[in-house]
Amino acid sequence: MDKREFLVFSGNSNPELAEKIVKKLGMELGSISIKRFSDGEIWVKYTENIRGREIFIIQSTNSPSDNLMELLIMLDAAKRASAKRITAVIPYFGYARQDRKDQPRVSITAKLIANLITTAGADRVMTMDLHAAQIQGFFDIPFDHIYASIIFTPLFRNYSDNLVVVAPDVGGIKLARAYARRLKASLVVIDKRRPEPNMAEAMNIIGNVEGKDVLLVDDIIDTGGTFQAAIYALKNAGAKKIFGVVTHAILSGQAIERIASSPIEKLYVSDTIRATKEYPVDKIEYRTVADIFAEAILRTHKNESISSLFEIDKD
Repeated sequence: MDKREFLVFSGNSNPELAEKIVKKLGMELGSISIKRFSDGEIWVKYTENIRGREIFIIQSTNSPSDNLMELLIMLDAAKRASAKRITAVIPYFGYARQDRKDQPRVSITAKLIANLITTAGADRVMTMDLHAAQIQGFFDIPFDHIYASIIFTPLFRNYSDNLVVVAPDVGGIKLARAYARRLKASLVVIDKRRPEPNMAEAMNIIGNVEGKDVLLVDDIIDTGGTFQAAIYALKNAGAKKIFGVVTHAILSGQAIERIASSPIEKLYVSDTIRATKEYPVDKIEYRTVADIFAEAILRTHKNESISSLFEIDKD
């Protein structure tokens, strides 16, 4: 008889993070076989019995779309294998930026993804730092939204006397406010305008950064255009040292080069997305979120509250 109380499985999007999570839990990843046919079709089989078992599937849904498809097939296979309760642990929830119909004839893709995950068989979803918090309402199943601020804020306790926290746009105010509250720092907002996707122009800084150390906070860094523009705008406004904290490091296109050439001191990112490139170690530094997810998984299994893991400003 298998004495493990629950099982944790991983797809191929971020096996390194999954390994760290199960290590924190004092267990090993469940046995699963994921193969691809020559035409690219994905085939999944659980190679151990999961009937009547609680299982957690760890899989971020960043590009390529195979990661999302893998998750859906893993969920479906688990449901058909009669798993008792299936939790989709999605450290990075892809397509979250498509959360509304902001122009004619476009998809609300985040809602579509929510429907797919639910239909595929998830009984519960767990994710970190959603780009748009209202996506929780797209799901008709329990949804746990946890935050990475708990691993980043201790890095800046010593700067509290001269530190301001900056939101790179109006949409990031709630997240930045949570950091500012934890660090007892002032909050500054950058008013930006985006002429087209992945391009942003910083227009106006709302607040004072002159002579201050700055912590620039965001949930996602993709091409780095917005982040780079914010860094230079802050520097031109008289900021002293500029640090960055970003949960999801997509870092596509010229993002790494932009960060490396900018006057930022250090950019701290989490490992919700698997690193596919070698980053300049003097500028970009990783912090793992394995501890948070391990604790959230354990508390979920025990039906305990995990509210302390997703504390954020309620204002």
